[in-house]
Amino acid sequence: MIEKDRFAEWKAPELEDGKLSKWNWMVQGAEGLKLGFKTDIGAFTYINATYGVIIEDEVQIGSHCSIYSVSTIDGKKGKVQLKKNCKIGCHSTVMPGVIIGENSIVGAHSMVTSDIPANVIAFGVPAKVIRKL
Repeated sequence: MIEKDRFAEWKAPELEDGKLSKWNWMVQGAEGLKLGFKTDIGAFTYINATYGVIIEDEVQIGSHCSIYSVSTIDGKKGKVQLKKNCKIGCHSTVMPGVIIGENSIVGAHSMVTSDIPANVIAFGVPAKVIRKL
């Protein structure tokens, strides 16, 4: 498949709260999720949108990721925003209140605990900016 054709027939998924989607990812608090056009979410990703998750256009999220708008460990709550064309590597975790900037890339197995600016590569535990794009 040629990359430009990859999303030629993209349609927003039909989601049921707490149930796996057609592509085997799940959302709890589905009414709090705003999903942009041509998004790509990998299998076995979990999204808790109880306090809001905005995933803008053309965002890619790898498999086995976790995106939390609320943390049961420390009680933090806050809307998560994944800006246009950002990419989240597989097995990464995004914590409540975090904004990941437009075009930024978060490396695999990262723990994002604070905002990531636009146009950078960040990774690690916790994720830190490594360089500008």
